[in-house]
Amino acid sequence: MSNQSDGERDGTGSASATLGRLEEEACCEGSVIDDRRADPETVANEEAVFKALANEKRLAVVHALRDGELCACDLEAVLDAPQSTVATHLRKLRDAGIVRTRKDGKWTHYRIADTASLQLIDLAAALGEER
Repeated sequence: MSNQSDGERDGTGSASATLGRLEEEACCEGSVIDDRRADPETVANEEAVFKALANEKRLAVVHALRDGELCACDLEAVLDAPQSTVATHLRKLRDAGIVRTRKDGKWTHYRIADTASLQLIDLAAALGEER
C-alpha cells in the first residue's frame, strides 16, 4: 500500500502542496510567486464591477446612458420594467462605481461615472466579435 493520497497520485493535490513542491524544486533562481499575487482588495473591487455588469438589464442601462444622462423614469421605459426592478439595478451599478446620480427636485438622474466603464463594454464587445 502506498503512502501517497489519491490527490498526490493523480496530480490533483492541494494548492499548498503544489506551492511546496515549487519551492523545493524551483525551476529557476528565486521565487516570483509572491510578486505575482494580486492584492485581495483590488481583486474584490474588480469583481464587484464585473458582477454589476454581468446582467443583461444592467448592461442595457449602461448602453442607454452612453449618450448622456437619463432620469430614472426614462430608464424604466428603456428596460420595460417596474420602478423597483430598475432601482435595484441602478443601485448595483451605483455601488460598483459605474453610474453616478444627480437629484433634481424629486427626480433622480443617472449618468456614467467614468468613461472607463464604456471602454470596458467596448472591449467586451470586441472580444465577443473575435469568437
